[in-house]
Amino acid sequence: MDYVMKKINILIGILFLLVIFNIFIYSFDKIATPTLIAVADAEMRARCMEIVNKVVSDEYSKEFNYDEIIHVDKDKEGNIVMLKADTLKMNKIACDVSIESQKKLKEFGDYGIKIPMGYIFKNNLLSYFGPSIKVKMQPIGSIETKYHSEFESAGINQTRQRIYVSFKTNMRIILATKGNDIEINNEIPISETIIVGKIPSTAVQLDLQSAGFEIQNPKK
Repeated sequence: MDYVMKKINILIGILFLLVIFNIFIYSFDKIATPTLIAVADAEMRARCMEIVNKVVSDEYSKEFNYDEIIHVDKDKEGNIVMLKADTLKMNKIACDVSIESQKKLKEFGDYGIKIPMGYIFKNNLLSYFGPSIKVKMQPIGSIETKYHSEFESAGINQTRQRIYVSFKTNMRIILATKGNDIEINNEIPISETIIVGKIPSTAVQLDLQSAGFEIQNPKK
């Protein structure tokens, strides 16, 4: 009889622990998960922007030369009649940026980040203590790189031209209990040049819409 009662007490104890564990998981999911997603979203977004900005800076500092990519045609009087972009070269650089960004983002996503529990519950005393939650990330969809340019007057017979590259991709934040998709979208200036000479309005319509590159992220 005592043996049976002992087994019953053990089973009751196990059931009690399971109930407590389930209550903890449910409470954590309802209370902590939204905060965790918000923290992970902000941290991952900031890290991704750093990675992309560094890749863009490295690639364009190596390969982008304004005089080689933007060709300025002038008439006999020295007036500018046309600006032409070497879209083949610009596409090649955009391709390099997309491929390198995809590689770096995947490496970072596989490694992930650790968020301390104290930080999630906004407890300053316990911010750097206690267990940490691992958050990973993976690229989804595609990585798209595009260009656009702006012109503005910079004085008499002087025009300032700025060229920007825009980068867009989607990332999936992977948590133990839930996931969340975020869009990484950034615009980075890669060139600012003063063009000397009269420029008619028809010449400044530098069409960069056809320049850029899009690469699909591998499906998992």
